[in-house]
Amino acid sequence: MAAELVGGAFLSSFLNVLFDRLSDPEIVNMMRGKKVDQKLLQRLKTILNVVEAVLNDAEKKQITDSAVKRWLEDLQNAVYDADDLLDEVATKAATQKDPPGNFLSRFLNLQDREMVSRIEEIIARLEDIAKHKDILRLKKIAAKNMSGRIPSTSLVKKSDIFVGRDRERDTIVKLLLDDVNNGELSVIPIVGMGGIGKTTLAKLVYNDDMVQQTFNVKAWVCVGEEEFDVLKVTKAVIEKTCSPCYSNDLDTAQNHLRNGLAGKKFLVVLDDVWSSNREHWESFLNPFECGSEVGKILVTTRLDTVASVVKSKHNEAHNLSLLDEDQCWSVFANRAWDPAESRDHSALEEIGRKIVEKCKGLPLAAQTVGGLLRGKDNEKDWNDVLNSEFWELSEEDSVILPALRISYFHLPSYLKRCFVYCSLYPKDFEFNRDELTLLWMAEGLLLQPKSGNTLEEIGCEYFDDLVSRSFFQHSNSDDNTFVMHDLMHDLATFYGGKFFSRIFELKNTEKHDTKTHHLSYALNIDNDSFMKIAEVRERLKHARTLLQINSATYGRLFTRVTVPCHLLEQLKCLRVLSLQFFLADENLLHGSIGELIHLRYLDLSYTSIAALPESLSCFYNLQTLKLRDCDKLKKLPSNMQNLVNLRHLDIEGTGLGEMPKKMSRLKDLQFLSCYIAGKHEENGIEELGELTHLHGSLRIEKLENVKNSGEASNARMDEKIQLNTLYLSWSSFEESEVCDSHTEKDILEKLRPHKDLKELFIRGYRGTMFPDWVGLSSYHKITKLELRRCGNCWMLPSLGQLPALTRLEISGFDMVKKIGGSFYKGDGTHQHQETPFRSLKSLEFYNMGWWEEWESYEYDDDDDAPFPKLEELRIYNCPKLRGDLPTFLPSLEELWIEGCEELGCYLPRAPMIRSLRIHGKQEARMRDLPLSMLEKLAINGEQQVEYVFEAMTHTQPTSLSYLQISNCSTAISFPGDSLPPSLKELAIHDCKNVEFPMQHQQHHSLQTLEIDNSCDSLTSFALPAFPNLVSEN
Repeated sequence: MAAELVGGAFLSSFLNVLFDRLSDPEIVNMMRGKKVDQKLLQRLKTILNVVEAVLNDAEKKQITDSAVKRWLEDLQNAVYDADDLLDEVATKAATQKDPPGNFLSRFLNLQDREMVSRIEEIIARLEDIAKHKDILRLKKIAAKNMSGRIPSTSLVKKSDIFVGRDRERDTIVKLLLDDVNNGELSVIPIVGMGGIGKTTLAKLVYNDDMVQQTFNVKAWVCVGEEEFDVLKVTKAVIEKTCSPCYSNDLDTAQNHLRNGLAGKKFLVVLDDVWSSNREHWESFLNPFECGSEVGKILVTTRLDTVASVVKSKHNEAHNLSLLDEDQCWSVFANRAWDPAESRDHSALEEIGRKIVEKCKGLPLAAQTVGGLLRGKDNEKDWNDVLNSEFWELSEEDSVILPALRISYFHLPSYLKRCFVYCSLYPKDFEFNRDELTLLWMAEGLLLQPKSGNTLEEIGCEYFDDLVSRSFFQHSNSDDNTFVMHDLMHDLATFYGGKFFSRIFELKNTEKHDTKTHHLSYALNIDNDSFMKIAEVRERLKHARTLLQINSATYGRLFTRVTVPCHLLEQLKCLRVLSLQFFLADENLLHGSIGELIHLRYLDLSYTSIAALPESLSCFYNLQTLKLRDCDKLKKLPSNMQNLVNLRHLDIEGTGLGEMPKKMSRLKDLQFLSCYIAGKHEENGIEELGELTHLHGSLRIEKLENVKNSGEASNARMDEKIQLNTLYLSWSSFEESEVCDSHTEKDILEKLRPHKDLKELFIRGYRGTMFPDWVGLSSYHKITKLELRRCGNCWMLPSLGQLPALTRLEISGFDMVKKIGGSFYKGDGTHQHQETPFRSLKSLEFYNMGWWEEWESYEYDDDDDAPFPKLEELRIYNCPKLRGDLPTFLPSLEELWIEGCEELGCYLPRAPMIRSLRIHGKQEARMRDLPLSMLEKLAINGEQQVEYVFEAMTHTQPTSLSYLQISNCSTAISFPGDSLPPSLKELAIHDCKNVEFPMQHQQHHSLQTLEIDNSCDSLTSFALPAFPNLVSEN
């Protein structure tokens, strides 16, 4: 989605929601022919237009003018109420059982005086608010004038030189000085969040001595505007590099610049670029690419999208990371104290280091707060800063938030609302993109798609945009979760103001404001969040959000609490309601919840709820329903098909026995975690046929209820092209049950998914053979495949030609005795076939009770061997398997064999092996044990243990960090009477005659030691021999 050219005020997109509602054909039709009511709505439109015109000015002035801030708060509060009212009207119009005209006539004849009075009251409030705009001298201004940033210059102050960027400076200087692009123009972007030091780094590079000597012509231009004015920027470069140009013709200006740069080496720095308009950028580059000598352009930007547009093909963007704590401390200390001073600051240093922790690696924050405390030796002053939020510092004292506020001003209006919504999260909270998108959607923060995209896709685009602008950052713990830098969180909190509240951080509920519309809370053992909510519920009648925060810090997971049954009586405007882990109270759900007509998002996951009220089916607006792991829930409301706006239904881990009837009517459904095929037509598998928009993953259970291939075909699985993951599951069955193998195969044939599927799981399949589609190379994106409990199958499908398959798990094939050549190749030949399993990294066989033989695949050269990338092979509980195993696995790092008592062959040649585990009575062993490579070794049984200890006498295990030996009765001892030098963990079980190493030597690396029913000759134990031991048993 193309972002708006310039920012726009926070409330602008909210007003657009109201304008859209007032233009809704249903509401327009309702009002047609009713003069009074048309005038009423026209007054509402007019007054909204009046206040919209001055929003940009008000948003800018609220920073320094508290009266304007209060004016904006009053306006926002009134807009919330207007939106709630129009949503109520639209909902009743859509759900009224009487013909629309009858409802309309009753409504528009003003019989419903309460609702009309509410409209009049809101209009009166807005008109009163609008009158004050002139008193406050608010006027219409363009959004591009909102940031008020002072342009940067190339001059380097002493305070600009700070530690932590030496490596980046040297890297960029080297790129500027090297001519590796054969004279072509190089454009090098520096990217990062506001305050991270992009401009400072560019200054240091620009003023570097070698750079000064190398470039004949240099120019520093601060762009600083969202719109990239090609003529304006070109003339700015001309002023710095050539004789003045007075023409406003672009062609004249660019020829002037080209001539001025001819034959010269030049460096141009464009600081603070916001536009990603490729056409404008390429136009700007024309004079630099026509006839000049080696030229370099350095661009600083906060946006990844800008960097991707401007960077030249030979260069990558330089993303600046946050400073580490020591670097951040140095920046702070250099500003807080004069380096020439010799006074002792130890008392203040302890406080200062805690302040630096709050800076979270942002140089600007460390510089600013250090400068704020310079010359202050009173601990109270330092503690005041430590105990305050950065956004509480005055504008005169701090430039931190003003610097970040520039990024906020440049956000499109709709992204401002999405960003501020995240102030409901606590600091350092890790959030998920898809979950946040559902919340944005429920709150009406996403613009209605106009190009065929779904709301979810629009939300993901918003999210990615905020990531590219550094408002969100990837968390360190999980690639799929994100965090906000603490200062970005402060920014969101500042703009959220009184309308957003993290009630679990609120110490005094008396401070809770009546304007609060969005609340987040956390579970804890004292249940005090709900107590706080209950205390202020009279002031929450307009609340839209009750969002639960689950984390180890803010809520004790799996602690189920009781929700006061009267809580929802006051919260009738809720759009988001999250009640995870609560103890079911029938009065709570079967009473008040039915009145929540605005509700879009309901999360009851992990609760003890046994039944949902039938009134849930009346939630016309409901988009998201989450019931994950409600294991006591046995049934959904019978009229679920009435939830025509439902888009996300998560019933994973519930106790449901069947689906409600007519689920096919939920045509907007984008995500359905699980579908349980019923025995009847109205809840059978055919109901899936109309659900063509399903995304993500889908689990289909109880496929034994599908009677024939016709029913399976009507599910239209091959048309669900947005599914990435598919689970096909049959329930376990008794041996006495009779299955028609041909019918079972035909059913699975008709459940064939689309060709772009990424993960496939088949469990409990009852046929004797798989249909041909399972394993076809045309399934070119499948990376993960699991086949479990297919007890009737007597042969595995041909899987070796799946080109992208990286993980394969096979278990519970009770009838399979042999894995032969067809497993590798579809036709058992070598002609026109790729290397079998060419992408596979993990292979696992287990619980294969009758499997006896794994036939070797014949090849002429090691380069043609199957499994060239296999890193992990696990075989366990295959008691009849004798051999052979694959002979050569060049990439294997981990081999695990357990419960394969008859396996006596040599193990595969594996030059890269790092971990070997052999448990059980099997005699399988490696031909050449690569002891020098092994890091983990676990072996069981006399022959295995003896073999390994014998190998140790010839090869020192220099990398071994973990060793476990068990079930050996023969006398053996560690070679050289000492442990391997790298060993950190040693476990000896049931090995009575193992001689423990002499203890007069010290073994510094050993940290964990377990000796169980072993080492009978050991009469004493000298702990000093193991100085670093932290655990012993």
